[in-house]
Amino acid sequence: MGKRDKKPETPAPAGPFNNPFASLGLKREALPEGPPPAPVRAEEPKGPARAVVRMERKGRGGKEVTVVEQLGLPEVEREKWLKALKGALGCGGAVEGDTLVLQGDQRERLPSLLEARGVRRVTVG
Repeated sequence: MGKRDKKPETPAPAGPFNNPFASLGLKREALPEGPPPAPVRAEEPKGPARAVVRMERKGRGGKEVTVVEQLGLPEVEREKWLKALKGALGCGGAVEGDTLVLQGDQRERLPSLLEARGVRRVTVG
């Protein structure tokens, strides 16, 4: 006897593929009850009380930028807001001190985005 010895044949799986988790479905009834689902809060996002949005050209080589001031956010939050606004507007930007600076004239599109993030009063100047 040599290489031509055959292995005992195993029965073919019922479906086209072998499902290693098929036997777990039978044990589903034996599982204990899980915790109840957490209640969903329909609260408005809490944000700053106000923001001032204005367009600037001075000292920037003639390039237009939109400045968002008076948000009163901590530095970490300013970075998060800037990233979200840049992604939503499709523009570049930076944090300069306490202000967010976005490239281009975004005065028309920015107020609705700020209100969606929880700013209660947006002043466009």
